[in-house]
Amino acid sequence: MSKRRTLTVVALVIGALGVWQLAGGGWIYAKAALAKGMIADAWDETLSTGIKIKPWPWADTWPVAKLNFPTHQRDITVLAGAQGATLAFGPGHLSGTAKPGAAGNSVIAGHRDTSFTLLGDLKPGDPVELQKDDGFWFSYRVTGSTIVDSREKWFPPEPDESMLTLVTCWPLDAITPGGPMRYLVFAEEASPRLTSKR
Repeated sequence: MSKRRTLTVVALVIGALGVWQLAGGGWIYAKAALAKGMIADAWDETLSTGIKIKPWPWADTWPVAKLNFPTHQRDITVLAGAQGATLAFGPGHLSGTAKPGAAGNSVIAGHRDTSFTLLGDLKPGDPVELQKDDGFWFSYRVTGSTIVDSREKWFPPEPDESMLTLVTCWPLDAITPGGPMRYLVFAEEASPRLTSKR
């Protein structure tokens, strides 16, 4: 094989690998956008029927609440469970903690580089709204934040009233995933209210 032909083949192989990588990356974004729409549709159907609706037939999770951050103009649907397969599509409610909107501490976890990118921007006094699957909205106010080691006991004492603990990995700007440190934002209930279903 001539040197020119060899260079052409190498260039074609490199070009094909580049196209394959770009297509793979594009597919991930397309899949995420499609999943987000399906999760939103499942939430709307849950609100209208009162039945837990999975976003796709083989999903092992379903929407359980919706968070609204008015200061940041952002709505996020919360899924059941906080395992990795769930967190890939959105924040998840940690099993064994109070149900969203119920008395006690409801813990919701999300990835720092996707669903919970805004946690570092929340300040004490910021409003957080939570919609339960019965359509009721509850108002919360951010009361503070802290950094904890997940290998140690880090849950706050169980309150009598409704409280949210929003959790993501720390540091917020880390490039590599994982690690034991967590960033927690606490929000206490201000007052329940009923609004139209959005």
